[in-house]
Amino acid sequence: MKISKSIIYSIVIIALMQTFSSCEEEYFPKPKGYFRIDLPKKEYTKFEENYPYSFNYPKYALIYKFQEDSFWVNIYYPKLRATIYLTYKHIASNNLSNYTEQTRTFAFKHSLKADAIGETPFVKVEKNVYGLLYDIKGNTASSINFYLTDSTKNFVSGALYFNTKPNKDSLAPVINFIKQDIVELFESFEWKK
Repeated sequence: MKISKSIIYSIVIIALMQTFSSCEEEYFPKPKGYFRIDLPKKEYTKFEENYPYSFNYPKYALIYKFQEDSFWVNIYYPKLRATIYLTYKHIASNNLSNYTEQTRTFAFKHSLKADAIGETPFVKVEKNVYGLLYDIKGNTASSINFYLTDSTKNFVSGALYFNTKPNKDSLAPVINFIKQDIVELFESFEWKK
């Protein structure tokens, strides 16, 4: 039995048509990914300079004095490109409410770009430390603002900033990591008499 060339061509064309028509897949683009961030192991050391306060800060961060004649410091995270700016103010007669309101106003300036702003109070009666942490969610310049006070003489406010364009998705692991360091700062914070 002899097969004609036209039958062979027909079989090949039908096979090719079935092959190409059965391989139809919908294409979905891959979601945008972010670089993996290797976070260091948590280790702390004590900041005990000739300042009116002391606290624990992470060993993988550096402390910079803002000015020699002030009690302001910056806690710099070189690998994470982040800085916590700490400012100190002495409380004069009845200006505590001004300082707390300034910190609140500063935190809520981010409300235009923030998805939410949470407030977490902090009270450590035995150490005479009282404070409030503002957790700012969204693509904002500062993710965390806070203050600590003894309510009579001393006031410290702080703000976390990154040296990069804010992106809540890519910065979320780093913000959560540094937030744990801020909680350690709160827990270990002491006023010097």
